[in-house]
Amino acid sequence: MASLSLGLHLSRKKGIARNAAVERKNLITVCRFSVKTLIDRSCFDTIDDSSPEFTNFVSILEQILTHRLKGQINWFGYESPRSFWDFIRVACTKVPHNCISSIENMENVSSSRAKGRAWLRVALMEKRLSEYISASLRDFRTTRRFYEEGAVILGEEAHMLADMLIGLNAIDFSFCLKGEILDGNCPAVIDYTPYLKFTQSSDSISSDEEELRTLGSSGSESSTPENMGPSHIMDESSWYSKCKRIEQKYRLALEQKGYLEELVRLRETQLSESVSQNKVLLKRLEDTQVTHKLEKEQLEYIVIELQDQLKSFHSLEQLSAEISLSQTSLDPTHLQDIDGKLEGSSSRSEGKEDTPSLLGLCGSLTSVASYKSLASLKSSECLASPTTEMTSPGLTPS
Repeated sequence: MASLSLGLHLSRKKGIARNAAVERKNLITVCRFSVKTLIDRSCFDTIDDSSPEFTNFVSILEQILTHRLKGQINWFGYESPRSFWDFIRVACTKVPHNCISSIENMENVSSSRAKGRAWLRVALMEKRLSEYISASLRDFRTTRRFYEEGAVILGEEAHMLADMLIGLNAIDFSFCLKGEILDGNCPAVIDYTPYLKFTQSSDSISSDEEELRTLGSSGSESSTPENMGPSHIMDESSWYSKCKRIEQKYRLALEQKGYLEELVRLRETQLSESVSQNKVLLKRLEDTQVTHKLEKEQLEYIVIELQDQLKSFHSLEQLSAEISLSQTSLDPTHLQDIDGKLEGSSSRSEGKEDTPSLLGLCGSLTSVASYKSLASLKSSECLASPTTEMTSPGLTPS
């Protein structure tokens, strides 16, 4: 019994895992079809809330974001359902320049589901839906807190979802965020009929024709050329339907080719503009570097010139100080003191006459020039003292 219960438990667990895997695969596949249909429709018509392709895409994305989303536990232990906006509001707060606060402050949007739908439309208009999804997937702790095991957001399919949503950046969306479109009461329903297309193989078509031919021939005993008419008509109709299908596929491939070529031309134009802007910026950078180098050299030259001027100024100050010292040494009061000393010495000579050589040598002491000559002679010790003059043998009176 224990082995039987264990086998039942394992089989039930495998069945649950298989169902979760199939559910994830179905949602991702349908989302990929929806994105392609939306891109194809944008080539010929404007995408807005009235477009059935957009309505179906938003419904699929809501189903993916709410797949195995955990409920919120209240104070009484009851679990209340959550909206994917609760997860987006927490996981996308680190996205730079995000629109979370603006969605929270919208006046006409009150419910959590309506805010999530408004966020989807704003992210599509900003061309940042893939960026928001990628940022929320990188916050692994938050995704674990909000989703159960087996959810699309926790699987490898989530990264495929972020990659396929990049193609929507080529579409210019325009939505109205008011009215009953964002009503959170009506749930999102996916329409699978546009993606359920059955193509009958050629072997199956031939087997059907054989069965019809057998049924037609069993009613008559002999088959005549007239009885073969319906089969030939059926063959012609089948070939005509095949040609129609091939023609439709060719037109679709041609439209996709034109769209991709236009997208490539747009990207090439953007790339060429970016390259030209890069060249202009590099040229500006080089000019700025040259200008800064010249300014630096000029400033260095100015600093050197100022240093030289400062040195010359110091030398001039030194010279002026020396000149002032020399002028104070030649002051007339100082010279008068010297003259007084000389007169005292001459009075002590007791009436002795000065020799003509001495008078001629000293000159007149009344002028400044004579003072200067006297000082110079005295400093050079060329002028003898009065006592020496009086006692020298050559200057004694006869």
